[in-house]
Amino acid sequence: MLHTVLRRRAGGESVEQIQPDLIIPTGKRKGQSPSVASIYRALSPNTPSVRHTPRPVEQAHTDVAALQAGDVPRSRPNATALSP
Repeated sequence: MLHTVLRRRAGGESVEQIQPDLIIPTGKRKGQSPSVASIYRALSPNTPSVRHTPRPVEQAHTDVAALQAGDVPRSRPNATALSP
């Protein structure tokens, strides 16, 4: 979802315009759209889930820029999949 938000924001759309098109894939709110506040929180560099992972927002920005340039980013291993 983060890549979608960043790509569409780069195209000039606001978070409020993007939010209805996003769908939560799992969990208690599966099938619903995330709140606008949740989207902004995910984009914030101070979010705990962002602080403890290797800069996902910056990586998403890099991936979006690569896609816009016509490059296809390599897939990266999921950090949770590598944990013991």
